[in-house]
Amino acid sequence: MRRPWFPLLALLALAAFPLLAPLAGWEFYVSFVRRVLIYALAAVSLNFILGYGGMVALGHAAFFGAGAYAVGILAQAGVSQAALAWPAAAALAGLLALLIGAISLRTHGVYFIMITLAFAQMLYYVFISLRQYGGEDGLNLYAPAQLFGLDLGQDTTFYYVVLAVFALCMLAHGRLVDSHYGAALRGIRVNESRMLALGYPVYRLKLAAFVLSGCLAGLAGGMLANHNLFVSPGLMHWTQSANLLIMVIVGGIGLRYGGVAGAAIILTLEEFLRQWTDYWHLPLGLLLLAVVLWAPQGVAALPVPWRRRQAGETR
Repeated sequence: MRRPWFPLLALLALAAFPLLAPLAGWEFYVSFVRRVLIYALAAVSLNFILGYGGMVALGHAAFFGAGAYAVGILAQAGVSQAALAWPAAAALAGLLALLIGAISLRTHGVYFIMITLAFAQMLYYVFISLRQYGGEDGLNLYAPAQLFGLDLGQDTTFYYVVLAVFALCMLAHGRLVDSHYGAALRGIRVNESRMLALGYPVYRLKLAAFVLSGCLAGLAGGMLANHNLFVSPGLMHWTQSANLLIMVIVGGIGLRYGGVAGAAIILTLEEFLRQWTDYWHLPLGLLLLAVVLWAPQGVAALPVPWRRRQAGETR
C-alpha cells in the first residue's frame, strides 16, 4: 500500500466499479462499497488520533452519530441540500470534539479511555430521550438529499459523490500527516514529556487533532445518514466505537491506509458471513486474534516485511 501507484490504481478501480458491476449482476454492491467508503473515513478519523497522536479514544462514535443526527434534523426541517447539511454535520461534531477534548485531554491512559467513553454514552442517552427526533426508534429521512442539482437518491450518482469526498479527505489526510504538524503528533505519541521539554504546545496540538478527527467522523456520519435514510442513537453507542477501533487495529494503527483496509475487511467479511451463519461474530473474533498474533502492525503493513526479506536476499 506504500507504493506510489497504489492509491491511484485503487481510485481508478473504485471509479470503474459502478460501470462494471451491472455486467456481473452486482448492482447491490454499489451501495455496499459506498457504505464501506463512508465507514473507512470514520476509521481514518479515529486512526488519526490513535495512530499518530497516541490517543486511545473509546467514544469516537459520539462524533459519528452527531454528524448523522445533524443531517437528520436538518432534513426534518426541510434542508435537504448536502452542501449545507454535510458541513453542518462536520461543524457540530467538531464543536463536540472541542468540548469533550478540552476536558478529556487533561487525563492520560485508561482515564482518557474511560472519560471519552462516558461522554459518548451520555450523548447516546440524551438522543434516546429526544422524543421529537424519534427517541430510541430513530429518525427517518423521507427524501434523498440534493447536491448542487445532483439527485443523491440515485445510487451511482451518490456513489461518485462519496468517492470524490473520500478521495479529497484522504488527500488532505496524507498532506497533514506528512507535514510538520504530523511529525509533531508522532513525537507526542512516542514521548510526550520530551516534546514538552522541547517547547511544543502538546495540549493544543492534541486538541487540534481531536477536533479535526471529530470533524471527519461527523462528515462520515452525515453521509451515512443520507446513505441509510435513517438515523439511530445506536450510532453513538459504545459498540459502534469498538467497531471503529477494531477496524483500525485490523487495518493497522498509524498506517495511512490502515483505517481504509480495516473497514473494507471487516464490513466485507460481515456482509458475506451473515449469508452463511447467524454467528458471524465468531469468525470476525478469530480474525482479530489472528491479526494480533501474526500481523500486529495490521493488514496494511503485511507487504512491508516481505519487501524487506526480498531486499535482504538480493543483497
